[in-house]
Amino acid sequence: MQLRYKTPEVITSVEGVKCSGVRIKGGGLGLVVCDGKAAGVFTTNKFKAAPVIVTENHLKKGYIKGIIVNSGNANAYTGEQGIKNAIKMAELLAEKIGCSREEIVVSSTGVIGVQLDIKWIGSLFNSAYPQINSSRENSWKFAKSITTTDSFTKQWGVKVGDCVVAGVAKGAGMIAPNMATMLAYVFTDAKIDCEGIIKKVVKKTFNSITVDGDTSTNDSFILVSTEKKECDEKKIEEAIMHVCSVLAEMIAADGEGASKLMRVFVRGAKNDVEAEKAARAVASSILVKTALFGCDANWGRVIAALGYSDVEINENLDLDIVGCKWDAEDAFRGGKGFKVELIKNGKDTGKRSLASKLMRENEVVEYHIDLKVGNGKSCIVGCDLNHNYVKINSEYTT
Repeated sequence: MQLRYKTPEVITSVEGVKCSGVRIKGGGLGLVVCDGKAAGVFTTNKFKAAPVIVTENHLKKGYIKGIIVNSGNANAYTGEQGIKNAIKMAELLAEKIGCSREEIVVSSTGVIGVQLDIKWIGSLFNSAYPQINSSRENSWKFAKSITTTDSFTKQWGVKVGDCVVAGVAKGAGMIAPNMATMLAYVFTDAKIDCEGIIKKVVKKTFNSITVDGDTSTNDSFILVSTEKKECDEKKIEEAIMHVCSVLAEMIAADGEGASKLMRVFVRGAKNDVEAEKAARAVASSILVKTALFGCDANWGRVIAALGYSDVEINENLDLDIVGCKWDAEDAFRGGKGFKVELIKNGKDTGKRSLASKLMRENEVVEYHIDLKVGNGKSCIVGCDLNHNYVKINSEYTT
């Protein structure tokens, strides 16, 4: 499902951010030069990739001057040599911009278990570094350079008064908390508490998407403030939440081979934790995902997923399906589409055929579930699962 969109702002709209990127067959390299406070959230996979280990250490100071990212090779499960190669990547950029290597964020994405070719990285670096500038075009070059199986580049940004919040992300398969097979970099020129904001944002955005239940070795989300301007921090936090919500939905919509974006809204749960468990069970269900691909309003699969989610449920629940077109402004908020009631007070409404028609006609399908137990609510975003996912992932290294 390739989304068509035009972002109001890009990462180079943020004062103090310059970048470049090169992409060739087999991978790419992206560079960002920025000077500001930073914080990060990373994969919970026990086999953390070398760049994740290095970057976690570098971010302890909470301040960076640059970012270097390669695609095509994850530099994961590569031992001590992998750590040395990640450090060498940091040194490449640090030497050029005149800072310590500890002030550089390093990321990699691609095939696991293969040593990084530093000469290849150096060659890409020599092509990318001279092109660094603050043009809009370069923000898209950077976004493109970090992709792997992505079918489109992912970038979104907004203005808040005189300030800008903008970010780029990559990700398509191996998407599940915590976080996804994803890299995301969000920038703002507003003075903010990056460390205080980032975990709240991740929980409600990148940790609320699922494609296939796999958690990558390389997941990284970096939030950077160049601190050039003053702005209402609450408004900036809301803007960061929005930008990350849009990027997260782009990743879910680009689930390898996906043709439908799915939003699962649960309300009326005992509490928010149970609402999230219920929504995640539905969004992660292979049977629900394949029914979505076939535009089959088989609500029995949703009920089954709710039943094994291990949350308190009232049997007289409600289940609606909403169909709509994708709009960035609706990310995680719900579209303003056509609704069909499938279950009302625990009873089948007999509208499966109408709901299936609705599913065929729209690129976004939402399941709205009221458990009628309490006030808990949550939203999890996912996608359908079809033949192309199997094809892409069965041929990934061949």
